[in-house]
Parts: sequence; C-alpha cells; structure tokens
Amino acid sequence: MDTLAVLSSTILQAGGRFDPVGVDPTVGLGGGAVGTFLSTLIVGAVLLVLAPDWTRSRMRDVARNPIGSFAYGVVALLVVMFAVVVLFLTVLGIPLALLLGFVLYLAWVVGAVVGYLAIADRFVDVDDDWVVALVVAAALNGVLTLTGIGALVSFCIGAAGFGTVLRG
Repeated sequence: MDTLAVLSSTILQAGGRFDPVGVDPTVGLGGGAVGTFLSTLIVGAVLLVLAPDWTRSRMRDVARNPIGSFAYGVVALLVVMFAVVVLFLTVLGIPLALLLGFVLYLAWVVGAVVGYLAIADRFVDVDDDWVVALVVAAALNGVLTLTGIGALVSFCIGAAGFGTVLRG
C-alpha cells in the first residue's frame, strides 16, 4: 500500500502549470492592445494634421448612417478579398494582388480610426480638443483588443469606418 501511495504522489505531484508551447496569452493580448492603441493614435494624428476637414466629414457620415456604412464596408471587404485571392491564383496578378491588399489594409486602418473618432466624439466634444478625442479613440480601440468580444466589436467599428471611407 505504501508503494502505491508513493507512486501516485510522485506521478500526480503538484507542479508548475503545464504549457507545451511556452506562450503566455496575456503577453500577446497586452502587446496587441498597446500596438492598437499606438497605431490608432499615430494614424489619427496624421489624419487630423493632414486632412482635418475630410476626417470630420467622414466622422459625420459614419455617425449619421452607421448601419449603411457597416454593410457597405463588409460587402466591399468581401469583394476585394475575393479579387485578391483570384489575382493570387494567376502568376501575373500576384504583384497587383499584393498592391491591392496593401491599399485595402491602409483604407481599413484609416476607416477604423475614423470610426473610433466618431465614437470618441460622443464622449468628448472634438471641437474643443482633438488630442483628448484622439486619446479616447485610441484607448477604446486598445481596451477592446483586450477583451474576447472586443474583436467582434472592433471589426464592426472598422467595417463601418471602412465603408464610410470608400463611399467617400
């Protein structure tokens, strides 16, 4: 009986948490949140310095018609992604597919920033202080990255902004 007790305590001994890959998910989430915060802050600052009137106009458009902008953004995203995949299937279309994918990514980033700025405008009056509104927008994007459901909400905000940017 003692042998069985010693064997079971040896096999089932409490030790460190078993992690076969050695990846800490909190580091990935935290790094993603910081990256999203900083990218929203930087792209938003560039937009507000180079094109403040255009940014304000897009913010009004996405706030006025968020559902239409969201639908337009999702449909446009699916169509362009399909076009990128089809172009990748042809050897000659690969450079064009890479360029189209990069332009799509840039438009998505700008659209997401516009969407977050429109939401931040509800919390902070943008006419008073763009810096505070920009920090609020970046913080919203960063905090949503930390949560599980935040990715879905972030996608919806990005799609609405993307649709607004494409509609023009």
